[in-house]
Amino acid sequence: MNRSGTAHLFDQDLKLTRLSALHFQGSVTDNWSINGIPNGGYLMALLAHAMLQESTKKDTLIVTANYLHRCEIGEAEIVVKNIASSRRFDRWQAVLSQEEEERVRALGTFIQRGSAATEKRYDSSPPEVAALEECVPMPFLPRFTFFDQVDVRLDPECAGWLEGDLGNRLEQKGWARFKEPRPYDMISVLTIADAFPPPVFVAYGPIAWVPTIEFSVNVRNLPTTDWLKCSFRTRYIDNEILEEDGEVWDGNGELVALSRQVAQFRKLKG
Repeated sequence: MNRSGTAHLFDQDLKLTRLSALHFQGSVTDNWSINGIPNGGYLMALLAHAMLQESTKKDTLIVTANYLHRCEIGEAEIVVKNIASSRRFDRWQAVLSQEEEERVRALGTFIQRGSAATEKRYDSSPPEVAALEECVPMPFLPRFTFFDQVDVRLDPECAGWLEGDLGNRLEQKGWARFKEPRPYDMISVLTIADAFPPPVFVAYGPIAWVPTIEFSVNVRNLPTTDWLKCSFRTRYIDNEILEEDGEVWDGNGELVALSRQVAQFRKLKG
């Protein structure tokens, strides 16, 4: 719930109506768009939400989405299917279709997290990110409604591209949170993991076409802080394909999620 006592916009925009067993109807809204195109993390959250309606295990571990065709703003149908179940894992598939065309197919692995202490070892530390007050807010951009809902602050090292000052290291890092406060759950983490502009913008500027082909998020822990520290890095561009590896941490140094995207890369002709 938000301050007014109504459901948070994120939850409203994930609402599903059951049409029959394993078959749901929902809406892809315009509240989470990038230049009019629905954000991939939001679409992944919508698919994961559908799978969790049926899964006997209610915590998200891994979700991988393949974006087959561009989604449009409007009604969508989602069909889910159980692939395998065990004592530890519950595995599901979800297919989102619009106008009888399959647009996104996702696989989800779900678990029931216990409270018992388990082995924990981090051989890597949280990324070095400038203090929140030193970071640069994403500017207002028409039709980029995603940034009306998610507050993204870029580390100054990565923000020069916003004013045409390009860098060399293909990395976006900084802080993110929902603008309207909402407790984090496994599904909301999927959306935060896709909140930052593509790292290639740092060196090339926003002159590239970078549509996601496949996106995978491994959720490790729920955040214990409002602001989340994020880092996304591209190391290889080849054959018009790039990868983007991401880390999401909370402010207390707890690993929240790891992600990987594979996307197309083309310079736009100006």
